This record gives sequence, C-alpha cells and structure tokens, in this order.
Amino acid sequence: MYPIKIKRAYEKADPDDGARILVDRYWPRGVSKERANLDSWAKEVCPSTGLRKWFDHREDRFTEFTDKYLEELNGSEEAKAWRQSVIDGLRHGSVTLVYGAKSEKINHARVLKAWVEEALNEKVKP
Repeated sequence: MYPIKIKRAYEKADPDDGARILVDRYWPRGVSKERANLDSWAKEVCPSTGLRKWFDHREDRFTEFTDKYLEELNGSEEAKAWRQSVIDGLRHGSVTLVYGAKSEKINHARVLKAWVEEALNEKVKP
C-alpha cells in the first residue's frame, strides 16, 4: 500500500505526490490550475461552512473542531465513498491531499488524512 500525504497548495507539486486531491471548499488564492497540478477536487469532504467559520484556524479550538469534523465525515455517505476511493487508489500509488490553510499543524487535511488511515488500518487487521 502506498502512503497518503498532505501538502499545502503553495508548495511545488512533485512526481512523488501521486494523485493530488484538493480538499478545500474554495480554490487557494494565487494558485493557478497549472501550478496546482490537481487530479481532482473533493468538496464533498470539506468541513461545513458553519464548522469552518467557527474553527477559524484557532489552535485552542482544534481538538473540538477535530471531533465535530469527524462527526460530519462519519455521518456522510458521500464522504465514506470518497474515502473508499482514496483507499482503492493507494493500492496503485501515493495520494496527496492538498490544502490551502497557513498552518501545517492545525488544519482539516490532517484530520482527513488520519480518518482515511484509520479506515485503512481497520481493513488491514486480521
């Protein structure tokens, strides 16, 4: 199984990224489509507008944001189908979740990556 990665949209695309999926609701400012070099745009797994605005990338809210975002993901059949497609894709190559947030530590892409990895680990257990 290949790795799942996360990367800011402002970082240069690399062949090792594999399939690049934008996981933001809005296009990252100042990034051209050519520079982004994306394979898809997964709006269906983005935090809801209300949750995103409440979070406001505040570090003191990240734990609660994570719990609420996981609730949204686990309650969405569309998000679960997307997760399965990513897991299927990891059999053929790396997948990189691309996001625009400034912080590399507190962003929804980290939560999303962990959510996919958790399901992947469940499938691997004997």
